[in-house]
Amino acid sequence: MNQNQLPTIVLASRSPRRAALLRQMGIPFRIVSDDIPEESAGRADPVEHVIELSRIKAKAVLDRVEEGIIVGADTVVYLDGEILGKPKDADEARAMLTKLSGRTHAVFTGFTIIQVNDGDPFSDVEKTSVTFRHLESWEIDDYVQTGGPMDKAGGYGIQDRSGLFVDRIDGCFYNVVGFPLTKFYQGLKRILDVDTLRRIINSGGGIPG
Repeated sequence: MNQNQLPTIVLASRSPRRAALLRQMGIPFRIVSDDIPEESAGRADPVEHVIELSRIKAKAVLDRVEEGIIVGADTVVYLDGEILGKPKDADEARAMLTKLSGRTHAVFTGFTIIQVNDGDPFSDVEKTSVTFRHLESWEIDDYVQTGGPMDKAGGYGIQDRSGLFVDRIDGCFYNVVGFPLTKFYQGLKRILDVDTLRRIINSGGGIPG
């Protein structure tokens, strides 16, 4: 890659929410991802879990990317010592939302940035506290019937109609959506020179994968 060429940002995730947030930042990227089961991390600690899984996701596509910067990420909900990932079915989604009703839980997102052929992976994690109001059983049932919970950690997405479940949040809103924009940007600042970072940010929107 010559000095005038921008490094390619590769998102190792099929999450439409992470893609939308990168576009919101104006970062051009492409998507290259593998299906990595959440059990691949197998850590009880949520911080270790999301960081390890974000590294696994990023490293899984290394042999398919010749140059650029790979970004892997993982998000979980944590309540009462239990990691809540994506529900396997409607019954599990209903059970998750019932647990979260009227309670405060934590959302953890870990991300890993790998410069292909240049340096060690950089990882970081963000935590946000989210409090749900008390949910009526019909509210949970109606939301589950939309299919909204099925691809989201904890069985909800604050950016969709389940945002009505949230009484308050303490911390980064975008982290709850699935990607902590500010902390990720700070990570890019650690590994890129100012000129390259400015040109990336000013280069336009995302590129479909």
